[in-house]
Formats: sequence, structure tokens, C-alpha cells
Amino acid sequence: MESENQTGVPEFLLLGLSENPELQLLLFGMFLTMYLVTVLGNLLILLAVNSDSHLHTPMYFFLSNLSFGDICFSTTTVPKMLVNIQTQSKSISYTGCLTQICFVLVFACLENCLLAAMAYDRYVAICHPLRYTAIMNPRLCSQLILLCLFISIMNALLHSLMVLRLSFCADLEIPQFFCELPQVLKLACSDTLFNNILLYFITSVLGCGTFFGIIFSYMQIVSSLLKMPSTGGMYKAFSTCGSHLSVVSLFYGTGSGVYLSSTATLSSRKSAVSSVMHTVVTPMLNPFIYSLRNKDMMSSLRKLISKISFH
Repeated sequence: MESENQTGVPEFLLLGLSENPELQLLLFGMFLTMYLVTVLGNLLILLAVNSDSHLHTPMYFFLSNLSFGDICFSTTTVPKMLVNIQTQSKSISYTGCLTQICFVLVFACLENCLLAAMAYDRYVAICHPLRYTAIMNPRLCSQLILLCLFISIMNALLHSLMVLRLSFCADLEIPQFFCELPQVLKLACSDTLFNNILLYFITSVLGCGTFFGIIFSYMQIVSSLLKMPSTGGMYKAFSTCGSHLSVVSLFYGTGSGVYLSSTATLSSRKSAVSSVMHTVVTPMLNPFIYSLRNKDMMSSLRKLISKISFH
């Protein structure tokens, strides 16, 4: 197959979830609904945290940043897919594809790092309650957010710059609804060995590093809770971790599915379903998990909705 350099690549083709014309309207309605629920749900979380002074704590500060990241994560992939379905087009420009890769990596890594920061916050709150306000001060919280952003941006830029050095073949069909880095690397005519090594090494380091950091934090939390004399106090302390554990399970569960589907020889359909779960379903469910399991958040949301309805 004849290769051509990057400047000669006019566009990539996103094959999406199905090529069946009868399913396009159903897919459009389903993904539009999920996208609107994602944006609305996470926006309500942001507004509730900002409007209620009782929620101006480190835990909700990290949660509001997570909600903002979820909105951006979905916005990076879903609108382009909706436009392609509506216009009956599958194309995305080389620049658009590279930009999408970069932003998907930024917000996926950001969520990964934020979940680790939230686990550390819960560890300090339960294991060192008397020193909590001194340790988790506004300066440290801001520094943790900036560190998460720095790691995410550097990771995305590194992979994006490595893609720039590749040349691509004539067949530029991506069996996905967005430009997923492993799928784009498979289309390159030039050697991608170093790209793949870098991809799986950094993904493993960042993913496993933060995951084991979360596990270590909860091991310390459980150890501290077992020392509590009151079972009521133990339940109350651990209940604040329930929402975070649910989101962690959802994020790493779907993320490992995407990771394994890109390394194993699975069908493109299974890979696409894994990506939908990770990039669309997870950001949509996060606000429900945090609001339905949290009395303070539910109370703030009721007040916020009452204010909106009253005006």
C-alpha cells in the first residue's frame, strides 16, 4: 500500500458504532440524550458546589473539578459523532483528529489523577481528622489540581508530538466514533514500535500508579476505621467514601476494558463498546453517583433547583 506523509493526509474516516442506516437515527437520539444528561448533571454539581458555602471544602472542590473534566471529556468526542451522523459523513481532518487525540488524553488522564487526589483527601479526613484543615488547606488543594493538569497536558502533548512524526497509508478508516490513539497508530505506514512502547508504558505507569495509590489510601482508611470503638462512627466515616469508590470502580473498570481491547486481538465492535462505556457512560453516571449517595449534595441541589424554578 502506498504511503504518504502527514501533509498529504486529507482526512480520516470514523466508522462509528454501526454502518446500518436504520440505526443511525437511534444512535443519534441515544448519544444526544446521554450527552445532554452528562452536561446538565455535571453542570448542576458545579453550580451546587459554588452556590452553597457548606460545600466549600476540599472534597467538593475536587468533585467540582471532576465534573468540569467530565463535561470536557464528553464534549471532546460526542458532538463530532453527532455531527457526522446528522450530515451522514464519516470524515475528520488530520488536524481535527490529532486535536481530538490530544484532548481525550488530557481529560482521561485528568480524571485519573483527580480520583487519586480525592482518595488522598479521604485518607487525611479519616486517618488524621484533627489535622485535616491544616493539611488540606486551599494552597495544597490548588497545587494538587495544578499538578494533575500539568501531568495530563504533558502526557497528551508527548503522545501528540509522537504522532506528528508518523506517515499514514491510503486506507484511513478508524473503527471508532472518535480518534482513539491506538487505532490511529495502527493506520501508520511508518514504524510505530516506539509510539506503542511509550503509550503502554506511560498508561501503565499513570494508571497503575494512581490506582495503587488509591488502594493504599483505602487500606489505611480501613485500618483506621477498624480501630474506632463505635460502629456508628465507623459507618458514618466510611459512607463518605462510598461515592468515590463507586466512581473509581466505574472509571478503572471501563478504562481497563479499553486498555485490554486495544492490546488484545478483539473485534472492533467490542473495542468501540468499551470506549463508549469509558468516554460517554462514565461521565454521565458520575453526577448521579455523587448526588444520590450524598445527603449534603442532594440538599444543595434541591435548594439550587428551587432557586432556578422560583426565578
